[in-house]
Amino acid sequence: MDFRTRRLVEILQGVRRLVYVSTTGVYGDCHGEHIDETRAPDPQNARARRRLDAETVLRKIARKRGIRLAIVRVPGIYAKDRLPIARLRARLPALNASEDVYTNHIHADDLVLALKAALFAGRPMRIYNASDDSELLMGEYFDRIADTLDLPRPPRADRAEIESRLTPIQLSFMRESRRLSNSRMKLELGVRLEFPSVDAALPSFRRERSTIV
Repeated sequence: MDFRTRRLVEILQGVRRLVYVSTTGVYGDCHGEHIDETRAPDPQNARARRRLDAETVLRKIARKRGIRLAIVRVPGIYAKDRLPIARLRARLPALNASEDVYTNHIHADDLVLALKAALFAGRPMRIYNASDDSELLMGEYFDRIADTLDLPRPPRADRAEIESRLTPIQLSFMRESRRLSNSRMKLELGVRLEFPSVDAALPSFRRERSTIV
């Protein structure tokens, strides 16, 4: 249960438009399938369950008060100052390719575009996945960042070994695999991504390497 959202709705007065930033974690583990916003939620950790609860609370209030609500579900946000540098330096392992999971990403600048579009063009009670076009396994993402910044690639390990070395929060991201459709964001909100994939952002990270690492 998300108590913060319940406290927030008590003081929402005079609001006509609202965008709630949720998480794509509400979908749970989709076993690498391609999914869109029609996928039934199946949150499998406490954080995702709180976000889904908040979505439900806000929908109820929005209907009652006539608020134009859009829900934006966000995957992993990355940017110059939001890269897994510490993880790579610590040499924390990634899953072997045969056990790896698909992850989803959006550059912070593109997320801003999506949120602005949702605020002014989002349909009432509509859900939008704010994700780029990448289809990367988690280990592939780490490898790309490592290669771009001249850092060692993470070692690979099987799931049993990784579960003995990582924190519960780190492990939670390795237990869910899905590939998100962003068609609704593009077609309904008209969002044109500046960085349609992680690969598109890598040259700028390479140029700014000295200020990142």
